[in-house]
Amino acid sequence: MEIASVIVDVPVRQTDKEFDYTIPEKWAGMLTPGMRVLVPFGPRTIQGFVTSVREGEETGRLKPIYSIQDLEPALTPELLHLADWLTTNTLCLKIAAFQAMLPAALKAKYKKYLVLSGPLHLVDPEIQPYFASQNKVEFEAAMEHPSARIFQKELKAGHIEAKYEVKNKLNKKTERTVELAVTTEELREAKEKISKSARKQRVLIDFFLEYPDPIAMKRLLQLVNCGDSAVKGLEEKGLVRIKQTEVYRDPFQDRVFEHKSHLPLTEEQSAAFTPIKASIDEEKNDVFLLEGVTGSGKTEVYLQSIDVALKQGKEAIMLVPEISLTPQMVQRFKERFGDRVAVFHSGLSIGEKYDEWRKIFRKEVQVVVGARSAIFSPFQNLGIIIIDEEHEASYKQEETPRYHTRDVAIERGLYHRCPVVLGSATPTLESAARAQKGVYKYLQLAGRVNQRPMPSVEIVDMREELRAGNRSVFSKVLMEKMIDRLEKKQQIILMLNKRGHSSFVMCRSCGEVSQCPNCEISLTYHKYSNSLKCHYCGHEEGMPSSCPACGSEAIRYFGTGTQKVEEELAKLLPQARVIRMDVDTTSRKGSHEKLLKAFGTGQADILLGTQMIAKGLDFANVTLVGVLSADTMLYLPDFRSSEKTFQLLTQVSGRAGRHELPGEVVVQSYTPEHYSIVLAAKQNYEDFYQQEMMVRKTNMYPPFFYITLVTVSDEDLMKVVSVTEKITSYLRKGLSPQAVILGPSASPISRINNRYRYQCLIKYKREPNLNHILHNIIEHYQQDSAHKGLKIVVDQNPQIMM
Repeated sequence: MEIASVIVDVPVRQTDKEFDYTIPEKWAGMLTPGMRVLVPFGPRTIQGFVTSVREGEETGRLKPIYSIQDLEPALTPELLHLADWLTTNTLCLKIAAFQAMLPAALKAKYKKYLVLSGPLHLVDPEIQPYFASQNKVEFEAAMEHPSARIFQKELKAGHIEAKYEVKNKLNKKTERTVELAVTTEELREAKEKISKSARKQRVLIDFFLEYPDPIAMKRLLQLVNCGDSAVKGLEEKGLVRIKQTEVYRDPFQDRVFEHKSHLPLTEEQSAAFTPIKASIDEEKNDVFLLEGVTGSGKTEVYLQSIDVALKQGKEAIMLVPEISLTPQMVQRFKERFGDRVAVFHSGLSIGEKYDEWRKIFRKEVQVVVGARSAIFSPFQNLGIIIIDEEHEASYKQEETPRYHTRDVAIERGLYHRCPVVLGSATPTLESAARAQKGVYKYLQLAGRVNQRPMPSVEIVDMREELRAGNRSVFSKVLMEKMIDRLEKKQQIILMLNKRGHSSFVMCRSCGEVSQCPNCEISLTYHKYSNSLKCHYCGHEEGMPSSCPACGSEAIRYFGTGTQKVEEELAKLLPQARVIRMDVDTTSRKGSHEKLLKAFGTGQADILLGTQMIAKGLDFANVTLVGVLSADTMLYLPDFRSSEKTFQLLTQVSGRAGRHELPGEVVVQSYTPEHYSIVLAAKQNYEDFYQQEMMVRKTNMYPPFFYITLVTVSDEDLMKVVSVTEKITSYLRKGLSPQAVILGPSASPISRINNRYRYQCLIKYKREPNLNHILHNIIEHYQQDSAHKGLKIVVDQNPQIMM
């Protein structure tokens, strides 16, 4: 008797273990680890993943598997191994690790029904109409009934029962195709017998005699200019077959990519490329840190390294942050490797993502270009993994499982014995420190391609502008340079560090700031809907005409958002054509690409946007970049705020003067003397690294110490405080005296969505016992029914301290 061990899709600690099921005789020998199955679990039928299959004795206690959902494993042996690693390292549930590796289309949806289990006349007359036309009713619909309690009573009486149906969101896209059912000789003979009046059928036969390959019905009807009745006529005569075939949804089907060859490498690029190539050839798991200034040609090194791996019959993963997954980046890969490239990003529909995943799964592509989740691509023979802009915080997943993409890449590199390349103009301090210690191999591109100069950067003190009576968002210098560029028909990029119209709304009489009722944070004003929104829980309310606290009408907007800058541009430079790019204008599918294309083809003079325009863009005509608020990030309660400011300013400066025309950058700041702003203006990463490392060492932060953040949240404030205190004292007892434990304290945003949040921060160098202790804490509170609703989040190496 075959027995399968299954991890069930119930994301709670109590069920985070393997359950055994018997495999019915009809499926003997078919199941292998990584397949999805439907199994009975208590009263429900749910999805699960097979983790192992073994021979065993039938004891009669085990339930059988209901059905198989895959004929081949959705997860490869390596991904199953990676799930074990994720579970240990991020303290997540095994099922969460499995789900993170699969496209959304493969995740099952459950529909709950109430079903008649006996004769209709036994059921309470009030709810009989629900079951009159069919014997089941959707659970949600039943619960909408004013007397929902009757359903509960009937359920207890055994007249109706609850059933779960597993729905798969998975739809393969198919289309009708037409293929020949006879040889071309037989077709010729058949044509002689068809009457002259069936003109369209004869035209179709002529077409198939010339092009005998299968063809999409839609395309055939266009080419031959006939209706589908003529094709059906040939089908009735047994000459052709009409069938449904699977087609891939291709997000790039309307685009034609011309093939391009490799560019010659500069001396610096060759010096960086050679050790990577050697590592691929020798199948060595080296980790390289490639530090290259903006415009130094890192992408060309990536492309040629990938080509080396492909020529050896291997595969490659190229990761870029979501915001720099620009059409330009995709185009470069498609031009170089054609149809061998699959692309993953959040702009694709569920169906498109599923199709890209299937291309990888079926070994139809060898390269994947994508954001964070593409690290789990089901390749089985990886030759290289590249993470571009490795400093980006978006490489850290902020929901369970809280993995860092870099760590997953290094783990996969070990398994496949292949190199991992981390590239950036401004590497994280952690990566730079590892390269300095020799843990990573250091490669550098110090100059721009073709010796192009870096843009000149000017820092403007906005305090001086205010003293001189300039109340505008734009400094005098920036305004003059913008007018100059518009006259020269050159383009400008303006970056603002946030979105919306204004940061917050305040009453000038009493100082009242409009706050979100569910979160401890001020609301953001959005002009297009004249409303106040919370960017944490989604709460929205109308803009008040008077102060709710004192009744005064002196309500004013403070801070600056992209919409407000756009209005000011329209007043000051009415001749300028402006494209605004922020979350509001790019939320529709494809809008991101449309806006960039319009700017690239010269349909606008100014590209105004939030951080999404800081990276990956390469426009020949951009000669001026303006940073309107350099210090917005400097004062966030986050030890990385200086580093993030330096990185962002360096990246956005790199958008100017990338081609023949020289570039200029104007950085506006209220703290122009801060070292991160001064050194970003000089593009001096080395000095910034030295200075920031001193600050980190003094304050005991990474890369000198590891950190783990434990956040406790609940609707009951007293419960949150007492649980966080207990956790903190348990940690103090269990860890060595060298570990520093800060807290318990309220989180920087102490309430989100009506849940209070407290945290404690652990700083440590070596604590082999830490994971075990954290695991015990989670187990204790998740299994204790007295703490229902309490949530504990453990984030190791957090990127966002809020």
